[in-house]
Amino acid sequence: MTQPGTGAAKAARHTREDVVVAALGILDQYGLADLTMRRLGAVLDVQPSALYWHFANKQTLLASIADRIVERARFVPQTDDAFAAASVTGGQWRGATRDEAYALRDALLAFRDGAELVSSTLALGLGAGLPITRLTASIRRGGFDRRTSGIAAAAIVHFVLGHVSHEQQRLQADSLGVVAEAASAHPASAHPASAHPASAHPTSAHPTTAGSVPQAIESFEFGISLLVAGLDVQHRQASQPTTKPV
Repeated sequence: MTQPGTGAAKAARHTREDVVVAALGILDQYGLADLTMRRLGAVLDVQPSALYWHFANKQTLLASIADRIVERARFVPQTDDAFAAASVTGGQWRGATRDEAYALRDALLAFRDGAELVSSTLALGLGAGLPITRLTASIRRGGFDRRTSGIAAAAIVHFVLGHVSHEQQRLQADSLGVVAEAASAHPASAHPASAHPASAHPTSAHPTTAGSVPQAIESFEFGISLLVAGLDVQHRQASQPTTKPV
């Protein structure tokens, strides 16, 4: 019989949701490197071993955290039949795809080291697959086949993860004064401040401010536009009937 005060009893006082919420708090405050089972146990007032009551291992916990991060994205509604029909005929799949990419970016920026955590989880195939699923659905609205849509969605997600990872590394360096020191040592190499900071997307909890990640929005916008435009051109070329020489 479980005695009050034992690790199992304390673990039972917390739900799986409690553990994930506490882990998200640690991630945002201290970063991924300091998200340890020992620290998490201390926050929840349980022994680290008690956490395995809810999660088989740390990777399973990290996968649940990654899922929670991407689930918070303000994704484009995909249940409106009228919108879906208009997307195919009017080319609105492009806008829907761009919106999905921006929603993912904002979700990743909402938590410190969000891109690194989601990227590692996705690479291991443990979770965080929702963005690819949703992007695939958006792209398919343009008349693309399932295979092409899936590959294109994965490429866009990989771009977003890489871009945001760079942004968050730069933000971390800036918070430690590394960027300022480098700019002082090499003023000629400093980039101009962005005219369109990430605060234009208010869902970002850590907005890109002038001097922290120069031209972050412009480069992100350019990359997404390039991917969508390239996909569109490739699709139109593949759709053109081939003419055989006479």
